[in-house]
Amino acid sequence: MYTFLIADDHPLFREAMHNVVADAFAGSQILETADLEATLALTREHDDLDLILLDLNMPGMHGLGGLITLRNEAPTIPVVIVSAEQDKQIVLQAITYGAAGFITKSSPRAQMTDAIDRVLKGNVYLPPDIIRTRSHTERRQPGESNVFNAELLQALTRKQLQVLERMTKGESNKQIAWHLTIAETTVKAHVSAILRKLNVHNRVQAILSAGEIDFSTYLHR
Repeated sequence: MYTFLIADDHPLFREAMHNVVADAFAGSQILETADLEATLALTREHDDLDLILLDLNMPGMHGLGGLITLRNEAPTIPVVIVSAEQDKQIVLQAITYGAAGFITKSSPRAQMTDAIDRVLKGNVYLPPDIIRTRSHTERRQPGESNVFNAELLQALTRKQLQVLERMTKGESNKQIAWHLTIAETTVKAHVSAILRKLNVHNRVQAILSAGEIDFSTYLHR
């Protein structure tokens, strides 16, 4: 099955995550560490790791600095941050620095399992509130990217707009295919076209920039 590494300095939480992973992915090998040094050592010994579940605040991490170190040493192993941190900027920075997902420790068990499953399938997972439309009380920060302009969005076909809308809801390619009644390979082709037309490098950039779009305006044109 899979080989996981749970890196967290709290024994009770490691045990809880171990149970979540063991129940959802039966037969998988689960390794555990409690600091960054031991985590780096294990990645050198096990280059076949399928996923690292990483706490931001364990010894040696220095916040996102530890994530950068880990990604530099083991760039091919997907890393999902599992943290009590819920600041949106920290979450987005973690993705920017190479994390394949971010799970808050307060997440329900089913949501954690879904997040891990998505990442194992090659998708990126963000907490639902990060990809929801920005609240009207929030102000755009200096230097923060604007949403896509109308000209870029009008370059998308109706089906591509529907796919992008589903992407902003955090759906995987498989879920999008089911909702739109099309093949998963067709969804992948649409996603590639969307990224190209919107001039973004990856799915996360597209999702974040599309968070404020009123899709009904474009879908009823």
